[in-house]
Amino acid sequence: MQRSRTTRLVMTTTLALAAFAIVAAPAMAQDAKAGEKVYTAQKCAICHAIAGKGGKASALDGVGAKLSADEIRHWIVDPTDAAAKAKSTKKPPMPAKYKTLPAADIDGLVAYMQSLK
Repeated sequence: MQRSRTTRLVMTTTLALAAFAIVAAPAMAQDAKAGEKVYTAQKCAICHAIAGKGGKASALDGVGAKLSADEIRHWIVDPTDAAAKAKSTKKPPMPAKYKTLPAADIDGLVAYMQSLK
């Protein structure tokens, strides 16, 4: 009896997670597309490179596999503190001007950076 209940719980949880992934994937892709537009509009490629395009000093390829969404958000909204915590000495430092972007733009940038794996 207990084993059957455990099996049902595992199956229900697995199905719920699968359904969430199916529903959430298109939304995350939309957020990433919106974030790519913000990346372009904010001229992030002046300093950062993706797939060899942009500033060579700070490549962002693979950043989504290296940093969590919260860590990426921290770099965007408080780059001075993020650099200090990471003991980064890259010059020039990332400007601390992006925290004033609309929340949706920051969310989009985070989603875009997370997609770079």
